Amino acid sequence: MTKQLTLTAADGYPVVATLYPAAGAAQAQLIVASATGVPQGYYRRFAEFAAARGYRVLTLDYRGIGLSSPATLKGFEVDFLDWGRLDLAAAVDYMADEPLPLLMIGHSYGGHALGLLPNQHKIAACYLFGTSAGWHGWMPPLERIKVWITWHIAGPLLTRWHGYLAWSKLGMGEDLPLSIYRQWKRWCGYPRYFFDDPRMGDIRSSYDRVRMPVMAVNALDDLWAPPASRDAFMAGYRNASVTTADIDPARAGIGAIGHMGYFRASAQPLWEDALGWLQLQLQTELSSATKS
Repeated sequence: MTKQLTLTAADGYPVVATLYPAAGAAQAQLIVASATGVPQGYYRRFAEFAAARGYRVLTLDYRGIGLSSPATLKGFEVDFLDWGRLDLAAAVDYMADEPLPLLMIGHSYGGHALGLLPNQHKIAACYLFGTSAGWHGWMPPLERIKVWITWHIAGPLLTRWHGYLAWSKLGMGEDLPLSIYRQWKRWCGYPRYFFDDPRMGDIRSSYDRVRMPVMAVNALDDLWAPPASRDAFMAGYRNASVTTADIDPARAGIGAIGHMGYFRASAQPLWEDALGWLQLQLQTELSSATKS
């Protein structure tokens, strides 16, 4: 039976999370790091799937999103980086209290958040879906036009009208704090996201600390996060053991994936692959420890 928790981030902010107990004896623990503006409920099917296979799973809403939102987003200030440095970090600390290996599944921003964690050393391995640099130049021509309209017309109008990015008015998902919108827009203007931002010169040191095995997979029909965009961002994990793979939806036989389809019910074969890869990393680590 799932359990709702309120975690306290290092700065005191309350972060609402949901714990999915493993069916039977837990073999490992798993944190799901969400995409930008995607509430944790979207990952419920995957969390239940993993829990049924012996994983103790935690999902969470970053501050300003879903159950971790204030009464109004107007005037709510938050640093985009704090979703990883503070909110996800609180989830890692909570799960790391148990004497079981800790793993992570990241979706889009979740792949950014891994490198922001001050406690990433507590995670044994990470599997990413749809992580990218977000730059329009990596996208197909029509998608570039849509993104340009979003950043330069729709976004400014919505934020001026509401005081925050009212995505819900366009049927595009959760509303976002104004500060998140401004940082996201700025960094998506660079081919390698914030790694190319001259104001973010110190960001590399955080990513250089990541040394775990990481698998990053992207669907060929993911117009927001095509493989080239993923590769541009993942190059920032210079000391990690990064493996990448491209998913052909037609060959996988699961229908269209896009940027959000990795966690739809039809994507169960992808979930099997992810859990299988993570389990292999644990077995490899155990084998190495035994030999040494």
